[in-house]
Amino acid sequence: MSVPVLIALGLLGLVGGVGITAVGPGGVLPTIGLFALTGLTPAEVAGTAVVTHVATGALASAAYTRSGQLREPRTRRTALVLAVSAVAGTPLGVMVNSYVSKRMFGLVLGVFVATVAGLVWFRERRGTATSRAHPTTAVVAGLGFAVAVAAGIVGIGGPMLTVPLLVALGVPVLESLASAQAQSVVIAGVGTLGYVAHGAVDWPLAVLVGVPELAGVLLGWRIAHALPTRHLKYALITTLFALAPYLALHG
Repeated sequence: MSVPVLIALGLLGLVGGVGITAVGPGGVLPTIGLFALTGLTPAEVAGTAVVTHVATGALASAAYTRSGQLREPRTRRTALVLAVSAVAGTPLGVMVNSYVSKRMFGLVLGVFVATVAGLVWFRERRGTATSRAHPTTAVVAGLGFAVAVAAGIVGIGGPMLTVPLLVALGVPVLESLASAQAQSVVIAGVGTLGYVAHGAVDWPLAVLVGVPELAGVLLGWRIAHALPTRHLKYALITTLFALAPYLALHG
């Protein structure tokens, strides 16, 4: 693998880490890089990507606990429901991955990327006001299960889908970000066990992507608390919409 490709993967890890804690969906960027820039199989892409989310999810959870969001009873309850549903959903996603061809993997990833970009764009168009109605436990559990299945298939963390979906349901942004980090730890942990059992983890690449991703997580957490993230969100939306067709046709 060439030096420029290795550098690109490291940069995608850094930017993806920023996206995880600043806006949520950015964590898909390392998965995109591993799929588009390497010769890994779909299982190896998902397995290598999901390993990186173990540490990033734990670090992000600690950060949002420190800033108080994960100490709030409602946020902790949402996080717990998401985490429990992930225990059931993630193994199903890992199992489904073994039946997915490289072409189908790219198509599924492209659809996920476009869907997330659309959700983030929709939320920005609606503005920053949130509904006072909080989703029920059943809704959160169903959302968490569906996200965990998707995450298990393509090796993404929970925040990619969970954050925009929760925000669209009226949950405040910081509460959504905090809840999704706790869910991500479970998805990544369970997913890692599944992919390690199948021998589908490239550990050197996981380290190459994961270490910059950790640095990005801390930077993104600071951005989420200190700066308006509107421009970052629109940059992410543009990037994801641009990448979706390429991913869908790549393979």
